[in-house]
Amino acid sequence: MQGDVATIAALFAVDPAGLGGVALRAPACAARDDWLALLRTLLPAASPMRRVPLNTGDTALLGGLDLGATLQAGRPVALQGLLAQANGGVLVLAMAERMTAGAAARFGSMLDSGQVLLQRDGLDNVLAARVGLVALDEGADEDEQLPASLAERLAFHLRLDSQGQDEESPLWTAEEVLAARQRIGQVQMAPESVQALCAAAMALGIDSLRASLFAARAARAAAALAASKTVEEEHIAVAARLVLAPRATRLPPAPEPQEPAPPQEEAGPTEPTENPAPEPPPEPPQDAQDDTKNEDKDDADSQPLDAQELAERVLEAAQAAIPAGLLARLKIGALQRATSPTSGSAGAEQKNALRGRPVGARKGEPRAGQRINVLETLRAAAPWQRLRKSTLPPGQAPRIVVRKGDFHVTRFRQLGQTTTVFVVDASGSSALNRLAEAKGAVELLLADCYVRRDSVAVLAFRGKVAEILLPPTRSLARAKRSLAGLPGGGGTPLASAIDAATAMAGQIKRKGETPIVVLLTDGKANIARDGSPGRGPATSDALAAAAQLRASGVSALLVDTSPQPQSSAEQLAAAMGAQYLALPYGGAQSLNQAVRAVAGRS
Repeated sequence: MQGDVATIAALFAVDPAGLGGVALRAPACAARDDWLALLRTLLPAASPMRRVPLNTGDTALLGGLDLGATLQAGRPVALQGLLAQANGGVLVLAMAERMTAGAAARFGSMLDSGQVLLQRDGLDNVLAARVGLVALDEGADEDEQLPASLAERLAFHLRLDSQGQDEESPLWTAEEVLAARQRIGQVQMAPESVQALCAAAMALGIDSLRASLFAARAARAAAALAASKTVEEEHIAVAARLVLAPRATRLPPAPEPQEPAPPQEEAGPTEPTENPAPEPPPEPPQDAQDDTKNEDKDDADSQPLDAQELAERVLEAAQAAIPAGLLARLKIGALQRATSPTSGSAGAEQKNALRGRPVGARKGEPRAGQRINVLETLRAAAPWQRLRKSTLPPGQAPRIVVRKGDFHVTRFRQLGQTTTVFVVDASGSSALNRLAEAKGAVELLLADCYVRRDSVAVLAFRGKVAEILLPPTRSLARAKRSLAGLPGGGGTPLASAIDAATAMAGQIKRKGETPIVVLLTDGKANIARDGSPGRGPATSDALAAAAQLRASGVSALLVDTSPQPQSSAEQLAAAMGAQYLALPYGGAQSLNQAVRAVAGRS
């Protein structure tokens, strides 16, 4: 593993812009610092390596109007951003797992085009920005990941642990990397090699074409480091191991067993033919046979592999390098990607002109207590100073001429509080199956909500009615006490439970908060709304109540807690417009992780 870590640093140093970058997932530890130091030593002196803090503004990142110089000169003066300043070098993105989708889109556009388009504040410039990225991912959980749009544009996905690794001497020097940079443009790659990488990517379930392109670039960089003019099999294996294996979404299918050939029937006596076959020549001496075998073996080793055999060897190299537990982590990631955009621990955004977090500025006059944004107002007025001053009488021109259309006011964003409503099935069928696990999972989720200062509520249904065990509160101790005394047994009044959850969600929305309903049940309703038994009427009432919850626009999640996935629970989730999650073999911890992933918690 240590060799692969150093190899990734060297390959990236050879072609930073072509390979996009490295997604480095590791906590702040010595191993991460050692890898960054190794990369810094391998980069040429002329290649800058700069760190980009989290939430860097567009002006500092892309460039914009130099306000002070513009006001002094009376004409627009451009300010170069970090992307253009780092042209030909590397940018290190701190805490990239917290990057917003907008910031990821800006970096992705730069990686695709190699340019920065500066079209704002009266400026229209195109600046070169061929930059490689090192995205530092410090996520503690598997649902804390880089934005997918950015991770796809980075060739290498590297994981380091906090325990550190044994220090080894670098496999290459900065002089060797510089020489590889100069010869990489002359490296040739056969079409069979490209086909082998594409076949390996398809077998590993990699849908993005960028992965194959990055693997081809990495193979050419490996050949350049080895001072080879052509890409050989070992270079392709390195690219498959370092680029394709971390992106695998499935294991390659096992080869089908070949059926043994049917035994040949014994041939009977045949009549002699008119032209009998000539007798074989006498065998040469033993020494001559050995020399002939050695020559044939040397010829076979020197012959290039065909495309099929090369693809199989490349796939074997990639499969051997698939990290342990990768497919298990991908399942949690798939649950997170399935979540709706409105779910999450933060409540819905609320428009507020006076309170909240500043999120930019907009044109407008400062009325009704709105705050004027001085910098944006001056930025809008600065490009027109020379023209405006020329229209005023001599001696009456002020230092800065600001017009009504220049005014900008600050925009604010205020997030509402989230209240998670847990609806727990305590009926006889659920108690028989997994009520204890459901209680444990709810307690873990309650603790998670408490850490994030969210409110929680607990509803339980059994017998003929649904009861509120815990109204919306932030008290973790009170929530645990309400679950500790929850008995099991009785009928399943599912319709009454969904009606109670809808009513509570409506009350929460009227307070300006965002409700999320988490329903843990097996979906087997047998008590109707009026309290009468009967599976048919109870199911119809439950589906009608689910449709009302869906019409209210509340985000919901249904966790099927039965030992085997039930079609009734899946049908109920579809009627609710909820995400359906079946965990037939999950315990409390796995249930908690899955619910957090589907709910989009970070």
